[in-house]
Amino acid sequence: MTTVGTTTGTTAVDRLDRWIRNEFVEYNTVLEEAYFAERREIVHHRPELEKIKQSVAIEGGQLIGAVSAAGPLPVGAREKYQLLGMVGFYLAACRRHESAGPVEPAWSLAQLLGSALGVAPRFVFAHQALYNPAVRDRYQTFTSLEDEAVFLTNNGLAVLAYQRAADALRRVPPMGVSNPLTTYLLETALSALEDVLQFDQTLGKTLDVERFFFNIRPYFKSHRVGAVEYRGANAGDFSAINEIDLLLGLCDARDPFYQNVIAEKYAYVAPEDQVLLRAVVDEESLLAKFLREAESGAGPQLRQNAELFLAVCRAHGAAYTYHHHRLVKPFLVVPAEKAPADRLTEITASGPPLDVVVAGLSRLSDLRSARDRPGAPTARPALERLRSLVSGALVTSEQ
Repeated sequence: MTTVGTTTGTTAVDRLDRWIRNEFVEYNTVLEEAYFAERREIVHHRPELEKIKQSVAIEGGQLIGAVSAAGPLPVGAREKYQLLGMVGFYLAACRRHESAGPVEPAWSLAQLLGSALGVAPRFVFAHQALYNPAVRDRYQTFTSLEDEAVFLTNNGLAVLAYQRAADALRRVPPMGVSNPLTTYLLETALSALEDVLQFDQTLGKTLDVERFFFNIRPYFKSHRVGAVEYRGANAGDFSAINEIDLLLGLCDARDPFYQNVIAEKYAYVAPEDQVLLRAVVDEESLLAKFLREAESGAGPQLRQNAELFLAVCRAHGAAYTYHHHRLVKPFLVVPAEKAPADRLTEITASGPPLDVVVAGLSRLSDLRSARDRPGAPTARPALERLRSLVSGALVTSEQ
């Protein structure tokens, strides 16, 4: 076995970190290869595999128990959140392998950390993408499978690109939509959203459908922590995409459907993202600002910025539409059609049945791409009104 190592020191947290980077990865990889060989989500009643499942449950439980027994929680919020991620990795793996073990100490520590941070007491995608320090070129993973690295890296890059776009758009309101500095911010947001599409396209081309369905997806399932069932990890659990939705004006914080989207994910985003979600719901959209100013006459700077703004809206819609139609459907919906009936209730990470989840994602796709359907309006009329005002001003100025 090759030991990856950890930060210097031999505390109980260090020992847990070292185990997750080494034995934990090896155990899970052996199990996943066995499952994949049979093209089954899980294999039961093979003694050699059951022994490995128990090693995951027992060794991890003992190490987490030692962390709890060692004394107070880490002082810093970042260290607390990273520790919650490690405990969550363990609980997610126990759930994935359907193995019984001494999980009560892990439940207790996860609940303590979750309460201290104000988040769900389980592993979420931020623990893989944003709070996952690399040691000797390796960050924490469940397995050493190449497809897991492809999945995490490209989703993580897309999250960073979304955050870059949200940060740029967040800076526009204090400057105003006709400010020449806003031009740069809108160009930054456009470039970032084009990067999102590029990362998603790379993911679609390089991730193996069967590997994802059989060996990666199951770690993202819902599972209990104490008496409560918490829904699974979701790569969309970060605030930036919702900030973009609301700042652009493609979604409305007063819409009951969208209110539910934000409320449901609130506990599953990192603490700093909770602050951003609370703030953005009170911000007037850039679309409303552009329309108000354009109605009174569009000058050259406003026209330039409005054209850029419309391009940003198109890029946001294009990235999410690709994600929905070229990633969610081929990698989740299509393979699920062949899944055994007794496994259909556990297909999604989000808890509800697959058809309900897909219907919600389809509605989000329509909102983000401003695609009107009967009885389901979007921002399309307002975007077309802005486009008309800007185009009319452009024609008038050129005559």
